[in-house]
Amino acid sequence: MTFRFQVNATDGYARVGTLNTAHGQIETPAFMPVATQGSVKAIAPDDLKTLGSTILLSNTYHLMLRPSIQVIRNLGGIQDFMSWPGPVLTDSGGFQTFSLGRLQRVSEDGVTFRSHIDGSEHFLSPETSMEYQALLGSDIAMVLDQVPAYGLTESQVQLAMNRTHRWALRCKEAHSRENQALFAVVQGGVSTDLRLESAYTLMPMDFQGYAVGGLSVGEPKAQMYEIASLMGETLPHDKPRYLMGVGSPEDLVECVGRGMDMFDCALPTRVARNGALFTHHGRVNVDSAPFREQDRPIDEHCDCYTCLSFSAAYLHHLFKAKELLAYRLASIHNLRFVIRLMEEARRAIECGTFDAFRNRFLSEYRITNENVRRSQKEKWFQRR
Repeated sequence: MTFRFQVNATDGYARVGTLNTAHGQIETPAFMPVATQGSVKAIAPDDLKTLGSTILLSNTYHLMLRPSIQVIRNLGGIQDFMSWPGPVLTDSGGFQTFSLGRLQRVSEDGVTFRSHIDGSEHFLSPETSMEYQALLGSDIAMVLDQVPAYGLTESQVQLAMNRTHRWALRCKEAHSRENQALFAVVQGGVSTDLRLESAYTLMPMDFQGYAVGGLSVGEPKAQMYEIASLMGETLPHDKPRYLMGVGSPEDLVECVGRGMDMFDCALPTRVARNGALFTHHGRVNVDSAPFREQDRPIDEHCDCYTCLSFSAAYLHHLFKAKELLAYRLASIHNLRFVIRLMEEARRAIECGTFDAFRNRFLSEYRITNENVRRSQKEKWFQRR
């Protein structure tokens, strides 16, 4: 088995690790750019390598709909299909049990989806999810899980959690691809009791990694941080811990400090396409008036191609003119920002100065108003 994880340094609960896969090595904590449909929007694979990306995330459900799992398999697997030489993690399709709303029906057997593209009906079970992820050839596969929405009753969350446990066992029994690791997903909403029950149910099954799912779906940050801390204290020390769907800069820093190793989120590229760029002083809207004549990069501390080559005034112009280059340059900047943040966190952990790094970053970074953030996320879910 090629997959191997080793913790190399710790500072409190924060840790630096090395994750070896069939397609290369990943230094953790690591952020995974989201290539849902086999592409990180507006970004080429060469860009990703230059940015320091070491692993991407793709989605089984979306690739099943188009171009189809079989097409990708016939073309050599997900890496060859994307011309991406590094590791890939594939989500199981479980997130779509939450995000697609009325377009899906969950039963004990699996999930029936109605395609958001053409209305055709598709079925995904734990067994078919394992089959499809094996055919894709990803380095890390995720078990099929049921993601409960924020605000459900505890009994509703528990029903979804228990089904996730049963599906996890079925996935483990069906998983057979060599050199592909299988991660379980801890569920339980914002209930600490259910989260502990989920972790203690899944850990004896001995998966190669453990993800914390069902967060960043509308809950207050304080509750997300509480669950991340609990999982950092509970999940096995010698297995990677993956906090699913988290990608705002402050959340990455906070949750590295709570023992999480891997992250993914479409946020950096999604907000970039709307002109919102990360800086060490917080998120700014480059298409707003103050940047119209700014003859400096958007972030003078940044080493990305965008900041080394272009002024904020040029980016402002591109967005106002609706030039397609705007989306590429903004996405390059935001991805480099969060990847570099992980690099800085690793160095701080190795030096035993993570608390000072975290405090310095959070003292300078202006966090987006939480009510605004939650409203934006709700609108995004509704559009999906």
